[in-house]
This record gives sequence, C-alpha cells and structure tokens, in this order.
Amino acid sequence: MKNLALLVLLVTAAPVPAGAQGLPEPGDFYLISRNADGEFVGSHKIFHRASSGLRLVTYCNREYWVRPYTVAWTQLEVENNREVRVEFNRSKGWRPICEQPEEQVTLKDLGIDIAPGEVTDDMTAPETLANRFSAIGSAFRK
Repeated sequence: MKNLALLVLLVTAAPVPAGAQGLPEPGDFYLISRNADGEFVGSHKIFHRASSGLRLVTYCNREYWVRPYTVAWTQLEVENNREVRVEFNRSKGWRPICEQPEEQVTLKDLGIDIAPGEVTDDMTAPETLANRFSAIGSAFRK
C-alpha cells in the first residue's frame, strides 16, 4: 500500500509538458514552431481557461492562457530561426491563425525580467509520461 501511495504521489506531482496530456483534439490551439521548410519542430498547447500557473495573454486580439515557460520557449524558437505561429487544430490539419506571437507577448509583458534561456534552464527537463512510468515501474521491480 505504501508503494501505491508513492506511485500516486510521483505521477500527480511531476509536471506534465504541453502535448503530453494526449493527442491534440479538434478545437485545440497551440503555439507551433516550424523550421524554414515549414516542417513541424515543436509545440506548446495554449488554453482558453485560467488554471494554476497560467497567465492571461493576447495573441492577434484573442485571449489565451499560457505558462511563462511557453512564452520563453516561443522567444527561444525565434532566436533559433524558427517560425512560431498560433495554430488551430481543425481535425483535418492545422490552420494558422496568428503570426509572430513572439512580438505580441514577451516575458517582460508577464513581469519576468530575465532572459528566456534562464526561464527554461530553471525548469527541469520535462520527462515524457512513458519515461516517467518506466522509471516508476523499475523502482517497483527492485
């Protein structure tokens, strides 16, 4: 029983990176990074409702809730010569709805006065759910 309690604590306490909650659903909005060829590089989900740790922002006159880490990631992606846009999942593909979000919301807009790299360095490297469950399972096999 003690091991079960530990498992529940580990699974619920560890942060879950955006996109790890499951596959994008129709109607979801994401900040999506693409390279010069238009190929997908990475993404962060953005939300329409407030939740713990999220901040209210506006991209192209629409309000969203994002993590400060997401804003820092957006700025770093642009610094690495990638294009970031707000895109909408319409179930048969992605529809770009807002260009250059990095110019519309910065860390300074959120009251954070440190470099984007420092924000992302402060976060531990997010584990995927598969890696997390694998590590937990290994602990129980010992």
